[in-house]
Amino acid sequence: MRVSRVTISDVTFATDLSGALFWEEQRLLVVSDLHLEKGSSFATRGVLLPPYDTLATLGRLAAVISRHNPRTVIALGDSFHDRTAHERLSADDRDAVAALQSGRDWIWISGNHDPMLPRDLGGTIADEVAIGPITFRHEPTGAHGEIAGHLHPKARVSARGRSMERRCFASDGMRAVMPAFGAYAGGLSIRDAAFAKIFRKNGFVAHLLGDRRVHAIAASRCY
Repeated sequence: MRVSRVTISDVTFATDLSGALFWEEQRLLVVSDLHLEKGSSFATRGVLLPPYDTLATLGRLAAVISRHNPRTVIALGDSFHDRTAHERLSADDRDAVAALQSGRDWIWISGNHDPMLPRDLGGTIADEVAIGPITFRHEPTGAHGEIAGHLHPKARVSARGRSMERRCFASDGMRAVMPAFGAYAGGLSIRDAAFAKIFRKNGFVAHLLGDRRVHAIAASRCY
């Protein structure tokens, strides 16, 4: 994989194809919107999905942690799909979370799906975290130096006569919105009005998660 980077408030992050950010100087890995146990949440409402999303998401998270060996991990909100999702984690999944946390600091940021985070899964819980010029929170406000999640950005572009839609980081250099990391999390087009409240109209870049690298494309070229 080719390493791509994005700069936010003069801090440079590596953009991982999984949808994570890595701040090398701080050895800090950031992921957003894991939405663990979304499949089981849908099952309680009669919508049957394969019940493997938590296994898949934790597997992808283990892989990105192995690549970067972070000292600290920040899970940027909506780590669990609903208020009781953590109660549905299997014993194996709980063991997997504990293994990922071993030997490093772990911070759970509260989100709108999981405002009351569990205190029996290790790590610390916070509404937001500020490190240097960067503030990590779940819902974007448009503030300078902000890295947030919540909106699950995705973008569609045309390339070589084909249309391609991918998850993406959305950033204008002063703030960023991260893609959802969870296997079943889905996405919201960057052309949605929700992004206009954060970025000047089309005045940002969509960093699309490709097969081998992250592609930086002006939002004005996306549809």
